[in-house]
Amino acid sequence: MMYNLLKGKKGIIFGALDSKSIAWKVAERAHEEGAKFVLTNAPVALRLGTISELAEKTGSIVIPADATSMMDLEELVDKAVEELGGKIDFVLHSIGMSVNVRRGNHYTHQDYNFTKTGWDVSALSFHRLMSVLYKKDAMNEWGSIVALTYMAAQRVFPDYNDMADNKAYLESVARSFGYFFGRDKKVRVNTISQSPTPTTAGNGVKGFDGFIAYAEKMSPLGNATALECADYTISLFSDLTKKVTLQNLFHDGGFSNMGVSTAIMDSFMENYKEETIDEPKKKDKK
Repeated sequence: MMYNLLKGKKGIIFGALDSKSIAWKVAERAHEEGAKFVLTNAPVALRLGTISELAEKTGSIVIPADATSMMDLEELVDKAVEELGGKIDFVLHSIGMSVNVRRGNHYTHQDYNFTKTGWDVSALSFHRLMSVLYKKDAMNEWGSIVALTYMAAQRVFPDYNDMADNKAYLESVARSFGYFFGRDKKVRVNTISQSPTPTTAGNGVKGFDGFIAYAEKMSPLGNATALECADYTISLFSDLTKKVTLQNLFHDGGFSNMGVSTAIMDSFMENYKEETIDEPKKKDKK
């Protein structure tokens, strides 16, 4: 359903790569809700993805920008304000990358140059982006900035590797910079901690299918899809959430408040019974 929640609003959406991307779904929903925006991603990502199709579908333009470059971000913001005809109302930061994960480096044996690169792209880029928006006074009052995160920032998911540290830093930046953005510019800053979602980036994490299956069994409402995350993001861009800021908002079907579910316990006990039945047989063979 369409509600015109973003009618007349202008934004920047980072990170749409292909139709699996949450940022892609956010762009589609923002367009349906009446917003105008520019799309951006790193030049290399633009070559790998299909963002031009999204731009055509939503009547948007694509402005390449390396989120680790202050110069690129400054040019992006200036061009966006010019293209959209005024200050920005909403921004989505949907950027994440770990070279250690891509190279198969275990968390205990990282290449620290790779670690720095991943942190720069995935987390420091959020501070850098907000710094540019803040200094240029590019956001309208009651504007909204949202970054996507994951619960590995709070709890251990062994194969999520150094991305867990990046997300923890990202969430901290949202709170710390969000204070100043709220106090000085009346702009709100939040992070959405989404269910594990089968995006192109997510599928690069070892054991990600296991994450998804486990979370589905653990969550009373099941995993949230990319489209459902987009709907939630739109609500945070809208005027209906004007006083929501400095929050890490869990959008995960209830997973974050669960200790154990009956589905997980039933599966565990079934395996446990099989193990206890097999154990005496193994002893008899000896």
